Amino acid sequence: MRIPLQVIEAVREVWPTTKTLGVRVSATDWVVGGWDVEQTIAFGSAAAERGVDFIDVSSGGLSPDQEIAADPGYQIGFAARIKAETGLTTLAVGMISYPAQAETIIRSGQADMVALARGMLYDPSWTWHAAGALHASAAYPPQYARAHPTLIGSPVPGNPPKPK
Repeated sequence: MRIPLQVIEAVREVWPTTKTLGVRVSATDWVVGGWDVEQTIAFGSAAAERGVDFIDVSSGGLSPDQEIAADPGYQIGFAARIKAETGLTTLAVGMISYPAQAETIIRSGQADMVALARGMLYDPSWTWHAAGALHASAAYPPQYARAHPTLIGSPVPGNPPKPK
């Protein structure tokens, strides 16, 4: 932990306290006898003492010996435990694909934020679709206004245009 903690200290010296500082970690390397969630909790606590504001919890991808049970949301338990034991604002990742899944993670307190990668690669409009599924709205650039099917004057695909 010494080197990343020294990096955090050096960054915190020059990074304004008015700006958020986060760290991404592998909660486990999925290798018997390797890095585990207990060590990540110790690191997260030490990072928080040095001014880290949030922790982004991932795992694996480090060793050919790893054995990952990658099911939807497979890393959420790590994020929940690290959040509970360190008090850090926590970001969860890992096969979060559906709006209801992301919403449940946040509402249940398992994490404070979720991040998507593959879901956004599959559907670059995921945010719009998630907002619709959750009966919410999502910001969009003005250039996209005519592309969004729920906006007044924009026909929903398969429906006729609204009369003026």
